[in-house]
Amino acid sequence: MDSERPTWNWRAIALVLAGVALVSAGHYLTPRDMRLWHGIFQRLYYLPVVYAAIAFGWIGGLAAAVVAALLYVPHIIMMWGHEQHYAMEQYAEIFMFLAVGIVTGVLSDRERKRRNELQFTARKLSQVYRELQDTFEQVKRADRLSAIGQLAAGLAHEIRNPLASIDGAAEVLDVADERPELRKETVSIIRKECSRLNRLLTGLLDFARPRRPEWREVELCRVLDSVIDLVSHSAGKGIRFHKETPREILRLVGDQEQLTQVMLNLTLNAAQAMPEGGDVWLTARQDEDGIMIQIKDQGAGIPEENLDKIFDPFFTTKDTGTGLGLSVAHQIVTQHGGTITVSRNPDKGITFGLFFPQSRGDLA
Repeated sequence: MDSERPTWNWRAIALVLAGVALVSAGHYLTPRDMRLWHGIFQRLYYLPVVYAAIAFGWIGGLAAAVVAALLYVPHIIMMWGHEQHYAMEQYAEIFMFLAVGIVTGVLSDRERKRRNELQFTARKLSQVYRELQDTFEQVKRADRLSAIGQLAAGLAHEIRNPLASIDGAAEVLDVADERPELRKETVSIIRKECSRLNRLLTGLLDFARPRRPEWREVELCRVLDSVIDLVSHSAGKGIRFHKETPREILRLVGDQEQLTQVMLNLTLNAAQAMPEGGDVWLTARQDEDGIMIQIKDQGAGIPEENLDKIFDPFFTTKDTGTGLGLSVAHQIVTQHGGTITVSRNPDKGITFGLFFPQSRGDLA
């Protein structure tokens, strides 16, 4: 901690001495019969005494009071020596100089000590804050490195399987000259695995280099209608889609193509989670703080321990999935300033919630 002693500023010392000297000069130069002015000059001594106490603590206040007393005592003897009662009042005033100087100085020292402690605490807090920032940056770097490692491991795993299939198919082609049906089946496998690799790389690029949204006003009801229309053609039998929206038009500022991609991905996942059939609900409503969209299914659901992993790159519970669809969806929703959540339904299935904190009709 810095020293709690005041700094001896020579300019301040000069001001104190000049103040005491001017007041004393006023005393000595004022005629004896002008008692009112003598009383005024007598009280003016408190100004340099208090200033010295504030600037230099109790030592400065006491020193200024002593100097004032040394200059004031001869004046009392010269002017009021013959009036003993009045002279005693002047001597008593000198003790008040001393008392005010000491008390004010003690209070000033206490305040200075408190200020120094606050400054010391502030510096320590600033140092701790910088250390926390450094630690936080190190944690973020470690998280990024961990994410890159997981991404590389997932990518290697996803690429290894189709490469193994292609390699096996190539070996089959070497001995399939006399069996056209085997050759045709092998070529089909190669094309299928190449298509799978292409989807994987496309998803990876979408995740690694997301396109900037093209902001415009989007009518959510139309987006939900187009999503249901698209999924209905590829969904299995027994899948029923339901849309629940308010009568008023819900408008959201965003990229219509990206928002459609997110809801299409979630709705396809909901349909694929119900191979035996079931109902999928797409709901949208206006809340006080924004717009809430929910996609609910009646599928097998997701185990509780996997709920916090489903948005991680390459995490999937499907045999043929790349594990990038939900990661890309999460990224798009975040770009739009929204949040995406997932929860298990009380009966069965899961519900994805999309919240966008935008009011109707607001433009970016």
